[in-house]
Amino acid sequence: MLDPEELKKNHNTSYLADMLLKLVREEAEVREMLAGDESLHEMAAKELKFIQEERERIEKQAQDILDKEKVEAEITNEIVIEVRAGAGGDEASLFAWELAHMYEKYSEAQGWSWKTNYESKSDLNGYKEASFEVKGKGVYDKMKYETGVHRVQRMPATEKNGRIHTSTASVAVLPIRKKVSIKIDPSEFEMEYSRSGGKGGQNVNKVETAVRIIHKPTGLDVRSTNERSQLANREKAMAILTAKLQQLEEEKEAKKYAGDRKEQIGTADRSEKIRTYNFPQDRVTDHRIKKSWHNLPKIMEGDIGDIISDIESGAVGDEGEE
Repeated sequence: MLDPEELKKNHNTSYLADMLLKLVREEAEVREMLAGDESLHEMAAKELKFIQEERERIEKQAQDILDKEKVEAEITNEIVIEVRAGAGGDEASLFAWELAHMYEKYSEAQGWSWKTNYESKSDLNGYKEASFEVKGKGVYDKMKYETGVHRVQRMPATEKNGRIHTSTASVAVLPIRKKVSIKIDPSEFEMEYSRSGGKGGQNVNKVETAVRIIHKPTGLDVRSTNERSQLANREKAMAILTAKLQQLEEEKEAKKYAGDRKEQIGTADRSEKIRTYNFPQDRVTDHRIKKSWHNLPKIMEGDIGDIISDIESGAVGDEGEE
């Protein structure tokens, strides 16, 4: 039996602790009543059976919560951040690179490690798509709300008529779990190998170390190219694929239940426009909490601590969406 006093210390299970304690008291009362009158044996037996079943149900519910918390505690220190250019051609790829740069600088300030898994660059050296591994204390808690579509409004350097362009890039933040509930059937994926990119002449380019995994049922496509060996790239790609499949499953579950506003912010997907970076007005607006911040040059250099803190707390501003 779970200890109700221990459950009380956890705000997620404290209400269940109260229910368990109530059942313990009821059981004691029934047993006391039975001791005083044997003729009530049949009725008391039915009541005790009901109490026992209720206790088992509540204990299972509490154990499920504790198990989930344990898993969540294990995933907070390693994530994969993916950025992908959206609408806007070369300008979108440059913006995708800037977002990755912003997160890298923020990660450095937090003391987290940053490593490139895969990158595909545009002609202007922006990112068509890229994947990064970030490790550090509390990294998932800080970064989980960055998933979604980021929009930029500005005049590109190549613009000759002074027009403001709008481009987009998507961000996905995937927690890498030590323990996962998703199992992948080997028949469900295809694995491809190729030479890793980089400067010519390096040994890494002479063997097929780069790995691409395609999950056939969902069409998910995962790459890892920057590890030193094919085995290491394969393990990394499989970990990312597992994280993506786990996230898909959790998104399905989340849609079944209504949550408070903070939970809704946390379940954004890539199709949801979450933030606009307006350079002419030197303003970043997060559309989920309708709040804006200024000093874009500093923000794009990784000074996003205030933004993340406000979104974590669900702080709502008084500026409407753009």
